[in-house]
Amino acid sequence: MDEREASARVRDMFTRIAPRYDFLNHLLSFSLDRIWRRRTARHFLHILSRPEARVLDLCCGTGDLTFALDRGRSAALNPAERRSPIIGSDFVEGMLFRARDKAAGARSDALFAAADALRLPFANESFDLVTTAFGFRNLANYEDGLREFARVLFAVGIEEVGEITARNLAARFGSIDRLVAASPQEIEATIAAHDAISRIRRLGYVDEAALPAVGTILDAAPA
Repeated sequence: MDEREASARVRDMFTRIAPRYDFLNHLLSFSLDRIWRRRTARHFLHILSRPEARVLDLCCGTGDLTFALDRGRSAALNPAERRSPIIGSDFVEGMLFRARDKAAGARSDALFAAADALRLPFANESFDLVTTAFGFRNLANYEDGLREFARVLFAVGIEEVGEITARNLAARFGSIDRLVAASPQEIEATIAAHDAISRIRRLGYVDEAALPAVGTILDAAPA
């Protein structure tokens, strides 16, 4: 299967599951996804509290991380203070439809735009923070994705990648062996996470740190 076919399959799959996407995220993560998003927003409060900071949430799905970041920014800033809107992007229109509907209901300032994470419609060094939750593993080409993420980041920007792995879940349940017995498919997710770290290092990212309590990998932009 080539990259075009892989991307088409991913788009078709997420178009089909869009109506159940939020439920599946909560179910498959044992609702840890809610905690991860809140902690991610808190971790990046030093960026979110800068009204001029530009933030991009890639593969945003129905926008839950985008909204968590937006709430974190709103809590940190004066309501009357002008700020750059947080942008959520995805290449599945069905997801964006639900994200925009949720934004209207929550009166969120977040904006949502259709975009392919491998070919982003943004200029070089456009953002101070790039995030993606449960999206990186679905890219048709990991290395091209990481290069594209780095391209749109400022040289001192930060990228955050969050995925569900057995190691993340074990932080709560205490035993990887127990989790593997209950959920063998997590073996593949763990391997994918380690492979992603090696790819990140090969591409020249200058800093990498795992935060098991948040379920994220944080990477400073490449030199």
